[in-house]
Amino acid sequence: MSIRIETEQCTGCGSCVDVCPFGIIEIVDDIAQIEEGCNLCGACRDACTFEAIIIEMPTETAPADKSYRGVWVFAEQQDGQLKGVAYELVSKGRELADSLGTELSAVCFGHNVNDVSRLVAHGADKVYIIDDLLLANQQEDIYAAEFVRLIRERKPEIVLAGATSFGRAFFPRVAAVLQTGLTADCTGLEIDTETKLLRQTRPTFGGNIMATILCQTRRPQMSTVRPRVFKRSTPDDTRQGEIVKVDFDKERVSARTRLLNFVKDLTEKVKLEDADIIVSGGRGLGKPENFDIIRELADVLGAAVGSSRPPVDEGWIPYAHQVGQTGKTVCPRLYIACGISGAVQHLAGMQTADAIVAINDDPDAPIFEVATYGLVGDLFKIVPLLTERLKGGQ
Repeated sequence: MSIRIETEQCTGCGSCVDVCPFGIIEIVDDIAQIEEGCNLCGACRDACTFEAIIIEMPTETAPADKSYRGVWVFAEQQDGQLKGVAYELVSKGRELADSLGTELSAVCFGHNVNDVSRLVAHGADKVYIIDDLLLANQQEDIYAAEFVRLIRERKPEIVLAGATSFGRAFFPRVAAVLQTGLTADCTGLEIDTETKLLRQTRPTFGGNIMATILCQTRRPQMSTVRPRVFKRSTPDDTRQGEIVKVDFDKERVSARTRLLNFVKDLTEKVKLEDADIIVSGGRGLGKPENFDIIRELADVLGAAVGSSRPPVDEGWIPYAHQVGQTGKTVCPRLYIACGISGAVQHLAGMQTADAIVAINDDPDAPIFEVATYGLVGDLFKIVPLLTERLKGGQ
């Protein structure tokens, strides 16, 4: 891809300068000039009413292989338990498969994984299971090799996985071996009504722009989705589906790494992604020890403790608690934001909560625009009072 200025059409109006997110365009002798560092986002091209900015896209002459059919979801497990994102993706995958008039399948690797039939209840027509003790622990190279083999054998058109720590490490390997595109951290997936391609929408440039990406010629079309972006459907226990056990040849694969142990984050009393209630603190707490009042309120509510990015960057609280575009996406029944201004990157990770309570002394803070209930005042007075009142009701 490349970008160029048609000098005969450029009038030097400066509209491209105003919209460039990197500030690398300037007007020289009444002609726009683009300096190094352009990411070809297209903002300048879209703003140019004289069509003087051209982004040249490479074209692939080979059409997409039409033998690829069906939607697949990688159903991630850990310690024999399916992760919640598996059900969320199956629910979304059902919508995509219905739009294409095709089959939805889930793929699960592990050993003695519980409740795989629940994937059928949530919408899967078929569940492929590879069960072996060697697959009990998530070893990226083994999982990637087996998943590539399955995809090449059965040719799904669309493949989805959760953007978990494991999914982010394992899924790009699969895409690289298959030489196909992968869109990471999608917040929207839908089928284009005309082309029948998967429209993959994700935030970019720190959440300031939403990009929609199409994989036009390579197959399968692959995407990762953060947990809690999509809601899981209500299970239908009357649904019928097929459970397919796939043979696993240990001699065919080998691992370059050896898993010694999993070390859990002991600071998380309640897992953030699965919490029904989250109490989060932001820069307004002022110093790390002030997170104690957040933890006290969380303890009373049986909630998880969250954070915006600034306290994490300052080292006040571990990264595992960060909510937002560069942290975790959550969808609790109740989200309490204390001293959080509401930057767009943070809102991207929590604004789908059923109810949002914002506590901030700035009445113009952006967090109040998405809050269900807003409390304007000193959080150091409001939060302890709220904690004491809740304790009294126990």
